[in-house]
Amino acid sequence: MTLKNILKIALLFLTISACKNDPLDIDSSAISVKIDYVNLDSILVNTKSEQLIKQHHSLEQTIADIYSYQLGYCLQIGKISDTAFVNSISQFTSDPGISKIEKSIREKFKNLDAQRTAIRKGFQNLKFHFPKGKIPSKIVFMNSLFQSNAFSTENEIGIGLERYLGKDHSVIKELPEEPFYQWIKDGFNAEYIERDALCSWIMTHYVEDVQGTLAESMIRWGKIIYLTEAAFPETDKNIIMRYSKEDYQWAIENELRFWKYLITEKMLFKNNELEKANLLNEAPFTIGLPDQSPDRFAQFLGWQMVRNYMTKNKISLEQLLKTPYNNILQQYEIEE
Repeated sequence: MTLKNILKIALLFLTISACKNDPLDIDSSAISVKIDYVNLDSILVNTKSEQLIKQHHSLEQTIADIYSYQLGYCLQIGKISDTAFVNSISQFTSDPGISKIEKSIREKFKNLDAQRTAIRKGFQNLKFHFPKGKIPSKIVFMNSLFQSNAFSTENEIGIGLERYLGKDHSVIKELPEEPFYQWIKDGFNAEYIERDALCSWIMTHYVEDVQGTLAESMIRWGKIIYLTEAAFPETDKNIIMRYSKEDYQWAIENELRFWKYLITEKMLFKNNELEKANLLNEAPFTIGLPDQSPDRFAQFLGWQMVRNYMTKNKISLEQLLKTPYNNILQQYEIEE
């Protein structure tokens, strides 16, 4: 056997070994997940007025939390009499601006089979790692009037389809510049639907909130994004982070620079809410970094810390959630 062939075999062996050691390289096809899907937007728009009251009471029972959120927060209807409810829905559906949004949603999402399949697969993967983990009973597609992308309750996930029409859609272009700044419109991308749904659920039901230092918040977010990656291990990493490809590349290239910035400014163990918000929250860019930086850079670095830790320790995702943030922080290394 030639040296060339020996090297090829060795490389193949290393590749196979690496895959086997990847905790996200799984086969969840045998996992059973039952999720019902409700198109709340279609129900409210297309149900005839004489049937609307009956449908209204049914929705109050079957998707109580999301339905209450839709009526009270998104549509500003709240708890009112049956007659007033019918009148409010009639006014809502007959409004020219609302009608245009509804028409756009119908045209953009003629059927949601692809989204249903992807979401179900994501939860299959998540359940592989967390056999006893909580799974939503229903996914509710809705028109949130631009209030939210994905919103999780105790048992359901609501997805505001209007926020995925695309930045170049006429409806999105016509939104007022304030509060819908261009960087917000840039995120109205349908490729984020499944990612947002799983991330919202993971944040609500799997990873506990923290009120501590910046480092603790970063690694909490790192765990959330890593579990989202586990749900969609084959999805492009920029989608998992909700970055454009260009922003993701910038983040990769500036990871070390940001780490040094946090160390130099002694920020990791601060508990300043404004500073944490600047580094963790959505914005046109990460405040404190150059304007070309993507937002939420501290979330990105937390994710890299968790990925680094998982590579070194070969533990389960259940064990990861129990791992103190300081253990992950202490093992973080990045090449100069």
